[in-house]
Amino acid sequence: MSEKVLMKGNEALCEGAIVAGCRYYFGYPITPQNEVPAYMARRLSEIDGCFLQAESEISSINMVWGASVSGKRVMTSSSSPGISLMQEGISYLAGAELPAVIVNIMRGGPGLGNIGPAQSDYYQATRGGGHGDYRVIVLAPCTVQEICNIMLDAFDLADIYRTPVIVLGDGVLGQMTEPLVLPKPTTKEIPKNDWKLDGAKERDSRIIMSLRLSPQGALEQHNLRLQRKFDEITTKEVKYEEYRLDDAELVIVAFGTASRVAKACILEARERGMKVGLLRPITLWPFPAPVLEELSSEKRVRAFLDVEMNLGQMIDDVKLAVNGNKEVFFYGRTGGMVPDKDELLEKIGEVYG
Repeated sequence: MSEKVLMKGNEALCEGAIVAGCRYYFGYPITPQNEVPAYMARRLSEIDGCFLQAESEISSINMVWGASVSGKRVMTSSSSPGISLMQEGISYLAGAELPAVIVNIMRGGPGLGNIGPAQSDYYQATRGGGHGDYRVIVLAPCTVQEICNIMLDAFDLADIYRTPVIVLGDGVLGQMTEPLVLPKPTTKEIPKNDWKLDGAKERDSRIIMSLRLSPQGALEQHNLRLQRKFDEITTKEVKYEEYRLDDAELVIVAFGTASRVAKACILEARERGMKVGLLRPITLWPFPAPVLEELSSEKRVRAFLDVEMNLGQMIDDVKLAVNGNKEVFFYGRTGGMVPDKDELLEKIGEVYG
């Protein structure tokens, strides 16, 4: 059995990225993810990688473009305001079908907000964030072990579908220390990146770009082809966790840190005789809508309770999935606040009652 080590979430994700084959990191410091660039600066120098602190988040995402277009596994990271500055570059990556991994350790907002943990970037992440018709894969871990492991999935998915992948954490997950076992490289089959730009001495020249000036010909057809790819991702890549759902009459839907609070409340609620379970989306996009739709059709399920660290963003996807079959309630905290266990238990009792 592999030896467990104690590691902070921000550092664990770095080790996961390195195991996944990431050797290029470009970023700019912002709390609460500053450990990521600090850790990558040290580790990449030990393994002949490239770390570069850019002068801004805008520079960072464009450096990611340069490494990605040459076929390298590359990542950047930031926190909420910094990710906002990257949105144009992320849209360019999606339009040019370039793989990259972007980590967002969310903080309170809007604006500069504060450095407390939040989940209020859900809309931004799951709706693409930048301009144009596109989506990115969004992964939401909830433990230090999972944020380490999920980095391998992130890089694999980015390469398989030639798309940006966002790993969405928060200040709690980034700063907490937990034991973990470092993962081994995956054996998932990755398509050859025969699209990369590596010099045209022995092949015809290529151009990779997101500019397509013909609306009827080039750009519309490109968008339709991207949509077919997004449809394939929606069919094949949905990931979620079920917890105590076999007999649940009230289903909590929560992700990331909020799901950890929900699990603790579920145990106590069951001690009080309430049959409560949890559906935790691991992919926020593609969202596990078919699972929720199926649960909403079961007679024993009386209602759904969406729990988030915001004022209600994922609840839109929950309501769309439930499609009016059952009522959907909400409990959330905002501005860098973590859900309160006693408040959530009170809400569970109110909804269940």
